[in-house]
Amino acid sequence: MHMPARFLDLHILQPVPAANLNRDGDNEPKTIQFGNKIRGFISSQSWKRELRLGVERDLDEPAARTRRLPPEVAEALRQAGWPEDLAAFAALQIARSATKEGLKTNSREGHRTQAILLLPHDVTGELLALCEDNRTQLEEALAEHTASEKKKAPPAVLPTKAVAAQLTRRTTSIKLFGRMLAELPSGHVEAAVQMAPAFTVHESDPQPDYFTTVEDWPQPGDKGSAHLQTAFLTTGTFYRYATLNVTDLTRNLRGNTDGLKELIELFTWHFIMSLPQGKKTSTAPHTLPDLVHYAVRDSRPISYSAAFEQPVKAAPSGGYTAPARQVLADYATTINRLVGTRRRIAHGHAASTALAPQLGTHHNSFEDLAEACATAALTLQDPQ
Repeated sequence: MHMPARFLDLHILQPVPAANLNRDGDNEPKTIQFGNKIRGFISSQSWKRELRLGVERDLDEPAARTRRLPPEVAEALRQAGWPEDLAAFAALQIARSATKEGLKTNSREGHRTQAILLLPHDVTGELLALCEDNRTQLEEALAEHTASEKKKAPPAVLPTKAVAAQLTRRTTSIKLFGRMLAELPSGHVEAAVQMAPAFTVHESDPQPDYFTTVEDWPQPGDKGSAHLQTAFLTTGTFYRYATLNVTDLTRNLRGNTDGLKELIELFTWHFIMSLPQGKKTSTAPHTLPDLVHYAVRDSRPISYSAAFEQPVKAAPSGGYTAPARQVLADYATTINRLVGTRRRIAHGHAASTALAPQLGTHHNSFEDLAEACATAALTLQDPQ
C-alpha cells in the first residue's frame, strides 16, 4: 500500500553550562571544526542512547544492546540447576543455531558474540525456555561432542527458526530507532529516526578545571592533597536536530497504527527532555532547551544547521542564546522563501520568549508542543 512521505523535523537551542557530556579518547569534551571555528560537539549516538532509554522506560519495554547473550543464557541455566558443561554448551548453541552458519563468537569469553546485538530485554527468559524444551537433544549432542576425538565445532541442535525468531523480535524502540544485525539480515530494521550530532552555535574551546582531592586522614608531616588533576569542560548553546520519518515508522509498525500518535508524542517529549549523562555527578548540567521548533513536511526533512556555519556573536550584554534564536528564526524565513510552504503541513515553537511568526504557532509548553507535533504528523489535510 502506498503511503505518502511525512517528516517531523525538530530543532532545539539549548544552553549548557560547564560540562563534559560526551568525552573523547583523552577524556576531554568532544570538539569539531565548523565554519573554520572550534565548536563543542556531542555525538548523535550519545544523545540518542538517552532518548531511547527514556522512551523504553515510559513504555516499560526495555531493550538490551549486548554481546553477552550466550554468557547470560549460560548463567540463567546454571541458576536453574543445569550442570556447568551443559549450560555452557547450550549457550554456545544459541549462537550456533541462530543461522545456518551460526553467529561468530569468542570461545575464550564464554562465547560472547563478535557483533553487538540489540534485543528485547526478556529474550534471555525466552531462550532459557527453548533450551529447557530441547534439553534431551542438548544432552545427547554434548555427550557426542565430548566423546568425539576430532573435537570439531558441534552442529546446530536447537531449532534455527525458533532461535532466530527470538533474536529478530522487535521492541517499540527498535521500530523507532532501528537495528542492524549483519549476521542475521532478517533482523535488520531501518531506523525511522535520524539524529544529527549537536554542536555549539558559537566558538567553544574546552576549558581547564584544575582540582585537588583532600586527604581526610593525613599523616604527620603530610603536605598537599591526595590527588591532583586537571579536567576539561566546555560551555555553550547547542543546536540539536532530529527528524522522524513517520512513513517509515508506520511501515516498521507493520501498519498497526494503534498508539502511533502517542508514540510520536513520546518521542518528541524525550528528544526535548533527554540529556547525555557524562560527568553528571561533578557538573549537574541539567538544563532545558530555550527553544524548540518543529516543522512537519511531506517532501523531505530540512536541517537548520547551516544557519550556524558562521558562528553566532554574543549579545552586547553577553550571552549567545538570544542571538541564536534570531539567527534560527531568520534562517527559517530563508528556507520558507527558497523551498516554499506548499509542502509544509504545520510548524510551531515553544520558547522562553515568544518569537516572530516565521517559527509558526507559539505553544505555551513543551507538552503542548509534543501533542501538536503528533497531531500534525498524522493529519491527512493537504500541505499549505
